[in-house]
Amino acid sequence: MRLSDSKESVKMALETLRKNKLRSGLTVLGISIGISTVILISSAINGLNGNIDTFVKSLGTNDLWVFRFEPFGKRPTTAELNRKQMTYEDGIAMRSLPYVVAVDPGLTYQNFQTGLGSVSIKAGTHKISNTIINGSTSQVKETQDIQMLEGRMWSDSEEERRANVVVLGHDAAEDLFPNESPLGKDIDCEGDIFTVIGVLDVQPQPFGSGRNTQDNSAYFPLETFLKIHPEQKDFWITVKYDDPAHKALVIDEIRELLRRRRNVRLEQDDNFAIFGPDSLTRLWNSLTGGLFLFMVAVSSVGLMVGGVGVMNIMLVSVTERTREIGVRKAIGATKKNILLQFTLEAVTLCMVGGLIGIMAGAVFTLILHYAVSFLHAALSVTWVLIAFLVSCVIGLVFGIYPAWKAASMDPIEALRYE
Repeated sequence: MRLSDSKESVKMALETLRKNKLRSGLTVLGISIGISTVILISSAINGLNGNIDTFVKSLGTNDLWVFRFEPFGKRPTTAELNRKQMTYEDGIAMRSLPYVVAVDPGLTYQNFQTGLGSVSIKAGTHKISNTIINGSTSQVKETQDIQMLEGRMWSDSEEERRANVVVLGHDAAEDLFPNESPLGKDIDCEGDIFTVIGVLDVQPQPFGSGRNTQDNSAYFPLETFLKIHPEQKDFWITVKYDDPAHKALVIDEIRELLRRRRNVRLEQDDNFAIFGPDSLTRLWNSLTGGLFLFMVAVSSVGLMVGGVGVMNIMLVSVTERTREIGVRKAIGATKKNILLQFTLEAVTLCMVGGLIGIMAGAVFTLILHYAVSFLHAALSVTWVLIAFLVSCVIGLVFGIYPAWKAASMDPIEALRYE
């Protein structure tokens, strides 16, 4: 078919839309709904992926975590829960490994079932509850890329002499000392008095709005923490290494060190876990896989309905234009010409529906972006192109039968049709 014939077919399709506005609108409605659903859900997922990436980066760059089991993505087995706990000495031993620049063996006291703390803190007439308390070495500044709002972290000497100093999370400081700086002031935690030497900046969170539970926290030097809760011995070890290229080497060195320290025989599996922030990314990707299947299922319903509608209007169009088809064949149009003409008309119909769906999806994405600010919904160019391509494929698949029917008409019978 010549280019001029293709342009003529597009004009005929647009003319069909113009003459039968209601019928054409209802025909492409299913396509538009399906495509806008694809755009909206993909934009939401795109925004959530951005949140996760930002959150993972905030946990520290070039970091590895070492614990007796990996807590992300699955419930620990009874055997994993009964493993020997990591020790402070395990963490200190890792500081001598090649490419390791900092190691922080830390402890946390909180309710891990709810994610909230279990401690109340007082300062004058103000009191906060459900506070998470943490104990860390002075190297926590390097391993967690801590951002201070004001003040400082504790020094090595303060840690060694078990000084009664504390660094407060953003919300804890704000609630205990409203409208004033907490630096140099005292708090009461578990019956002991501690001097505030620093306040952390707001901690990022991947989902939701409002306060982050991690901002209602108090951070103590490790030896000071052990004065408050000496029973806590389940260490979480954070290791920072110098270069991403050395990650595999650092993991191998840590594994060899721990297997030796924990007396793991050659034929036995590791009785510990080494993982990093990318574990959260993998967990999230597995969840978005389910969201993707949901998106395909929901949008496919609208697209199938729209495809059936396109086939219906094209069959009606073929019937209404039977004499026109007969005339075209009589003056030399081939079967291929007619087949391509009506197929192109069906594709054009679906393209219009797809463009309407893309525009509607973009508008809904904009509304979602501002209405649900924490979601950060963002239009994905990739999914826009995929959605447009799918709408064209729908037109091709559902338009081929009406086009074949038109192309197969006998020109004599078509000219005699009333």
